[in-house]
Amino acid sequence: MLEWLNTHIAYWHWLVFGLLLVTAEIFVSGFILFWFGLAALAIGIALMGIDMPFTVQLLLWALLSIGLVLFWLKAIKPKWKDRTTSGMAFEALTGQVGSVIESNSGKTRGRLRFPAPILGEDEWSFLCDTEIAVGERVRVKDISGNTLVVSPH
Repeated sequence: MLEWLNTHIAYWHWLVFGLLLVTAEIFVSGFILFWFGLAALAIGIALMGIDMPFTVQLLLWALLSIGLVLFWLKAIKPKWKDRTTSGMAFEALTGQVGSVIESNSGKTRGRLRFPAPILGEDEWSFLCDTEIAVGERVRVKDISGNTLVVSPH
């Protein structure tokens, strides 16, 4: 009935399976398949020196995979520094002071200019709760899409 569990799986089967999982991680987000592939590679390397039944191989692979994923989620990922550019605009722009070059009186938006380009631009659209005249200085509080939310300086 369960004769397939007595199938002989060679070490290279696990190595190929592990490499396929590690390679598949390129196409899938989440960085989880990598750990399953690493566990399969470890089983393949272990089989080079130790002979074990297929059921033991599967059990060890499952336990090692779960252990590696948990280790990743609990120990490594929280300390992993986010090196994406997400949030850089917010950090670069908040607190900056610029001069109004187009007033927002009678309309929802105005334009301001910074003394030096920030993120490649020296002129930006802005939103403000109060009307601000040309020449006044404003400080960036937040970003709404590509528009800065400012307050009088």
